[in-house]
Amino acid sequence: MKVKTRFAPSPTGYLHVGGARTALYSWLYARHAQGSFVLRIEDTDLERSTPEAIEAIMDGMNWLDLAWDEGPFYQTKRFERYNQVIDTMLEQGTAYRCYCSKERLDAMREAQMARGEKTRYDGHCRCDAVQNAHTAAEPHVVRFANPQDGAVIFNDLIRGPIEIANKELDDLIIRRTDGSPTYNFCVVIDDWDMEITHVIRGEDHINNTPRQINILTALGAPVPQYAHVSMILGDDGQKLSKRHGAVSVMQYRDDGYLPEALLNYLVRLGWSHGDQEIFSLTEMINYFSLDAINKSASAFNTEKLLWLNHHYIMHSDADYVAQHLMWHMQQHHYDLEQGPDLITIVKLFGERCKTLKEMAESCRYCYQDFSEFDQEAAKKHLRPVAREALERIRDKLAAISDLDWTVENIHTAIQATADELAVGMGKVGMPLRVAVTGIGQSPSVDATVFAIGQTRSLKRIEQALAYINAREAVSN
Repeated sequence: MKVKTRFAPSPTGYLHVGGARTALYSWLYARHAQGSFVLRIEDTDLERSTPEAIEAIMDGMNWLDLAWDEGPFYQTKRFERYNQVIDTMLEQGTAYRCYCSKERLDAMREAQMARGEKTRYDGHCRCDAVQNAHTAAEPHVVRFANPQDGAVIFNDLIRGPIEIANKELDDLIIRRTDGSPTYNFCVVIDDWDMEITHVIRGEDHINNTPRQINILTALGAPVPQYAHVSMILGDDGQKLSKRHGAVSVMQYRDDGYLPEALLNYLVRLGWSHGDQEIFSLTEMINYFSLDAINKSASAFNTEKLLWLNHHYIMHSDADYVAQHLMWHMQQHHYDLEQGPDLITIVKLFGERCKTLKEMAESCRYCYQDFSEFDQEAAKKHLRPVAREALERIRDKLAAISDLDWTVENIHTAIQATADELAVGMGKVGMPLRVAVTGIGQSPSVDATVFAIGQTRSLKRIEQALAYINAREAVSN
């Protein structure tokens, strides 16, 4: 049997991290078994489904590089197939028309609640007498004739055996009054037609599973194996939601995370392989198994994700990181022709920046000039006592030829200035850092000056000297 999994989101919003984890687990299981992975868009909710949400789902899947082998399939384009099956079920007696009015259904539910019973359809229209009293032309829904005795038993690949008595399940509506098929029915037909062997989805679908199994059985269709993944909780133990920060996959892109970091974090959010924390994609595929998924809920820890992201920034190929950094640089509208290449930026800022967004913000002075210095940094380091050090380092930097403009030669110039003045490197390096960056923190000052470039660095040193002169004039 060839393994075939599917990810079937409803396009009523963005791709959230819970959905992304489900997609990842389904994708990994298919890849591990050398099977196929299907993408299906379950857009039967015509009022809430939007093209923007579909695009957001596709963007998220593509950014995470979870490539699908078949699809995307859209349920709204398969209504004819669903209705053909429903019509056959009506002929075979595994489905029936229900003519109950809203008023009757409301009264039925109120009476059940008054008796302390679970609200469920009472099967009023299952009898032949009701069917013979009406015609198919009258307004009606179509219900599945759920078995009234026995139980549905299935072995959840994560949770073990689950048993639901059929008397707990009512006769599910499979076609609405307007002729449109319902979600639970469409899912069944899709899984059947697409030959899905393993359904991996959230635990909120456990109640749907026995209903779907009964419909598949009535159709004589094969029943997939099911695996229900526990929910993801926020740091506070509550269900993950917007209040916990970014929950959209693309929001993590916008916040400067690498897709590998999010994938690595998501795979460990409920699954483990010994004590290993860092996984390459190949390792995830090789090691992944459903029986290693935890039954209990997982807590989302932003600090852990941030740690992973920093790891990937520092240990991934700089050229690859630079490709992802490009988007963030474009958001700042930097003129990349007026500064160092992005690989240099990655190597320069990778150790100190935990996200690409932070990196793009931190390297601003490499691409854009400034007219004001950080007040605290300037007050501390751009003082008259620093004038001579800046003048001397300015002259030494100006004397370096274009071919000799290297980090090593810049470092030598700084060291020589400190030696001449018989001061520590910091007495030269800190005024120089504030002069060329405008702030008090940066990567190593020699590498920073190199990245900013000779002409721009000299211009900024002159700006700093002018600031010192003006400051001295005011104090006098």
